[in-house]
Amino acid sequence: MAMTLITTNSESNAATSSFTSSIDSTYKLFIFKFFDCNPATDGVHFGFQANASSQSGYNETVTTTFFRQHHGEDDSNAEIGYVAGADQAQATDFIKLNETGSMGGDADQHIAGTLWLFNPSNTTYVKHFYATTNMTKNDDGSSNGFISGYFNVTAAITNIQFKMSSGNFDGTIKMYGVG
Repeated sequence: MAMTLITTNSESNAATSSFTSSIDSTYKLFIFKFFDCNPATDGVHFGFQANASSQSGYNETVTTTFFRQHHGEDDSNAEIGYVAGADQAQATDFIKLNETGSMGGDADQHIAGTLWLFNPSNTTYVKHFYATTNMTKNDDGSSNGFISGYFNVTAAITNIQFKMSSGNFDGTIKMYGVG
């Protein structure tokens, strides 16, 4: 299957990065790749949410789970496990792509990763997604996140938005269609 680049959002000091067109029935799989997303401040998390067709507010109901690996730059805090504070159960918040309050805002700290969204135009089933991320934490450690879940809507998902939990960010986000 071929990946087709649809849109590139290059953000500089932006509050949000939105994809408001081209999420349609052309492809059954959309892949978002984000690079060097650096927050303006320490202690935030990067996330995403969606709008179903004809909706606004980026507040669709989701259920998610979050698992991560962490290793400190100074060889401390090496651990792996489930992160209860980063998941949701039938909630409408932005889906966390890193642990709450842990991303560093220094020039050499950022998050990068990939989000897969499956069959968003289908109007029979919920919309599944998963993401893998890696970020530099505000304690100078590395954290690898594994996030999965579903939008509990049968309406088509037509918009995706990324943002930090607080403040602005720089970074590049690319949307691909696969099929």
